[in-house]
Amino acid sequence: MNFSQAIREAIESLSANKLRSGLTMLGIIIGVAAVIAMLAVGAGAQNTITGSISGIGSNLLFVFSGNMQEQVRNEQPLTLDDANAIADPFQVPSVAAVAPVVQGNAKVTFAGEVANTSIMGVTPDSQIVRNYELTEGVFISEDDMLARASVAVLGPDLAEKLFGRRDGVVGETIRVEGQPFRVIGLLQSKGGSTFGSQDDVLLAPMTTTTARLIRRTRERVDVIYVQAINPDQVSQASEEIAEVLRQRHRTLLGEDDFTVFSQQDFVATAQTITNVLTIFLGGIAAISLLVGGIGIMNIMLVSVTERTREIGLRKAIGARRRDILIQFLTESSLLSLFGGLIGIGLGYLIAFIVGRVAAASGTPFIPQVSLDAILLATLFSTAVGLFFGLYPANRAAGLEPVEALRYE
Repeated sequence: MNFSQAIREAIESLSANKLRSGLTMLGIIIGVAAVIAMLAVGAGAQNTITGSISGIGSNLLFVFSGNMQEQVRNEQPLTLDDANAIADPFQVPSVAAVAPVVQGNAKVTFAGEVANTSIMGVTPDSQIVRNYELTEGVFISEDDMLARASVAVLGPDLAEKLFGRRDGVVGETIRVEGQPFRVIGLLQSKGGSTFGSQDDVLLAPMTTTTARLIRRTRERVDVIYVQAINPDQVSQASEEIAEVLRQRHRTLLGEDDFTVFSQQDFVATAQTITNVLTIFLGGIAAISLLVGGIGIMNIMLVSVTERTREIGLRKAIGARRRDILIQFLTESSLLSLFGGLIGIGLGYLIAFIVGRVAAASGTPFIPQVSLDAILLATLFSTAVGLFFGLYPANRAAGLEPVEALRYE
């Protein structure tokens, strides 16, 4: 029996029991669709998260107060003097710009609308370091810093909450913790990140923020954002920053009271987390493929029983053991292959629907159906058909012709 003949006979046999064949494929269809959809959602989540982190700024380093690896006694907070030392080109030649930030939460109101949002006290350099772009207005200037001006730059989500629109807000007066602030700029949307939404935020001059909104000493800062000269010098800049802070805080190597993270560290961490979640979800979805494979084996065993006399007749007229084996393996493989192809289409449809639902809810999330996932699902579904069809096929091939012909 050649391959084309085996394919024709398998199709004829499956077509003779269309309903049973369709129900048998259902387990494979659901399993493959679930695997495709889960892998697409995982890939989309990874792209969204890493893209949001990358959108924070280019060649970015984050300097936090405290050691995230171990507890250190007598920790010193980060200060403006620390930021100025890091910005010194003689001490840290690999750094292009530095932006210290103080941050907290506040209640913002406008014409009866109330929003609880994140507020950040920033310097003019934050626009470069954090890669802020404006859709209208201007960013905070040195004059605003010196005058402790009551001015604010809003994120688009915050503008939507307060004004019901995302344009034409420059010049409006809002109240932050009951104090009037004039809106001078509106940020371009960046979406979410490791630090929460970057669009639901209010930026104000650091001098104004520390004096009137976030009560703390004017020298203390919460985080220092640092931009390296280029991506190749991020590691060098991290080492130089650590050395400067050790000297200023008088700490020994291994006892740092600060933590320096690079943008690549956050991206790598996010990718690791999303990869684990994708594998976990894909593994759960793959269980349904095994269930579908068991269904194929069950139906093929029933088919062997029903066609015992046919098998005996074939053997009696010269069919070899190998021919019977190939016939039943071909049938089980076609069941799983057709189920896999239909499952790929269904999985793509599910991923598309998830993307549309996410877009409708305002979440910038696009599932990614990759060629690797399609090939993996196709090969795996075919392998399932071969594996679970092997026992029924071997059982059919092992029947004795005389006993098979006598079977009622």
